[in-house]
Amino acid sequence: MSRFFGEIRQAGYVVDDIEAAMDYWSSTLGIGPWFYNERVPIKNYTYRGESYEPHNSVALANSGPLQMELIQTRNDAPSMYRDFRRAGRTGLQHVAYWTQDYDADLARLTAQGFKAVMSGEVGERGRFVYFDTEYHPGTVIELSEVAGPKGKMFDLIREASIGWDGKDPVRPFPDLSRL
Repeated sequence: MSRFFGEIRQAGYVVDDIEAAMDYWSSTLGIGPWFYNERVPIKNYTYRGESYEPHNSVALANSGPLQMELIQTRNDAPSMYRDFRRAGRTGLQHVAYWTQDYDADLARLTAQGFKAVMSGEVGERGRFVYFDTEYHPGTVIELSEVAGPKGKMFDLIREASIGWDGKDPVRPFPDLSRL
């Protein structure tokens, strides 16, 4: 538990081969099922104040209450993920905290001195921001809004992991416009 953010809700791993990573996590570690989107629909994406169009593949699964995120960049759009890979790293890149009150939490954290580096939206009321907090690999902090369909999707992913029998280890992302 963090006195600034609450519970860590997600661990985000940058990988070279997301399909191989999903296979490893499900067959070797028994974590799944994975909900996979080959191209996450990110709107209003900015990195260091500039707009870009990233193409990221993402897979999500839960291990108990902690959501695991696998990320593979598919283009060279500037991002903290790309920087992480260019530094020769793979593995844990960020931890995420979830919020129902994004604007208030973002204002509070900004007032505390946290500086936004990367941000965007995944679905309605699904904003996210990554702060300039990496002091060693895996310490980037993400604040993720879960007040809309993205939050409902996260609930579905967690529920699917409870008692998962190993069948259908990779599934498509739910359609956020229908949640």
